Amino acid sequence: MLQNLTIKSFIDKLASNSPVPGGGGVAALAASLGSALGSMVFNLTIGKKTYNEYDEYMKAEILNSLNETNINKDEFLSLMEKDAEEFLELMNMFKLPKNTEEEKYIRETKLEEGYKKALEIPFNVAEKAFKMYKYIEISAKYGNKNAISDSGVAALLLQAAIESAVLNVKINLSGIKDEEYKENINKKCTYFVNEGLKLKENIMNIVNSKL
Repeated sequence: MLQNLTIKSFIDKLASNSPVPGGGGVAALAASLGSALGSMVFNLTIGKKTYNEYDEYMKAEILNSLNETNINKDEFLSLMEKDAEEFLELMNMFKLPKNTEEEKYIRETKLEEGYKKALEIPFNVAEKAFKMYKYIEISAKYGNKNAISDSGVAALLLQAAIESAVLNVKINLSGIKDEEYKENINKKCTYFVNEGLKLKENIMNIVNSKL
């Protein structure tokens, strides 16, 4: 499993001519790193003087945010693994025979299905990374001020994950003929990128105001 490699082994494998990991896996990893930084900020906040002064609602929000960042950091790693699996599966479909019209039709149909399955993973990464902004904003607003820069790095990683994942969605869309499907996916991806930029900038403004 990719997530069990050492950091150096992972990077060396990434730099090699191995088909996986690639950009899709890196997008998921960036989202996992951003989530983990969020968890770190919350762990450095809970139990501290400022945290103890918050009302019960705010404490609950922070605890819930920690739970979400912890869950998602692991889910993004699972998506990194799935991205590699789906890519290799898609590559195998290119080996299907195409000698007869029937074989060509079967191959074309399988490839369309394969492209859709392959793009679902980076699409999920983009969607989930977008939703993570809610918790990183809480870390920036209410987290330990000594770790405020980490909230900023988390936000930057989330946006990198979103835009990187969207690129991987789009390269798979190029192999799909269903125009209605493509339009729907493209609209959602554009939303994640553009609205994500706004959320990222809002968090960065909070971070910079506290530095």
